[in-house]
Amino acid sequence: MKRTLIFALPLVLTVALFALFASQINRDPDLLPSALMNKPAPEFTLDPVEGHDQPGFSSADLKGQLSLVNVWASWCVPCREEHEFLMRLAERGDVKIFGINYNDQPENARDFLRKLGNPFDAVGADRNRRVSLEWGVYGVPESYLVNKDGVIVYKHTGPMSEDSFQNQVLPAIAKALEAQEAS
Repeated sequence: MKRTLIFALPLVLTVALFALFASQINRDPDLLPSALMNKPAPEFTLDPVEGHDQPGFSSADLKGQLSLVNVWASWCVPCREEHEFLMRLAERGDVKIFGINYNDQPENARDFLRKLGNPFDAVGADRNRRVSLEWGVYGVPESYLVNKDGVIVYKHTGPMSEDSFQNQVLPAIAKALEAQEAS
């Protein structure tokens, strides 16, 4: 009996670990928890992308209006895929969009914005990834909705798709705008 248990235990543990990993493989990336949800955005100041004609920005710039902070990089393929949704959001005009350029070469960031369009009101360069780390960024792209008081009210992990843009991002913006008008 003991001998059977000794041989069965590793098999049972292996099956249990496999089941755990398999259950997480299709996990929705938006379900990644953010320790900053419903808390003030971190204090920071970012210089502009070198050679780009837009200013950098700081946490103070996020106060007073609804803002979307998008963490992106020119080398990030999903960032290119979601860029059209940021452009559409910029056309609406009801949310200021700030970009954190993550660990990128300035010439590549400038070229990205020149070719694909620039939805950002300001773009800060986070070449050393310090500010992104403070925001709790898991990887690019990620977007954070910040209310007029500078509090993070929504986080979108991964690239926006048509579905997530329509069914998650726009409703989060509408909810934040309603709360802003009510206060």
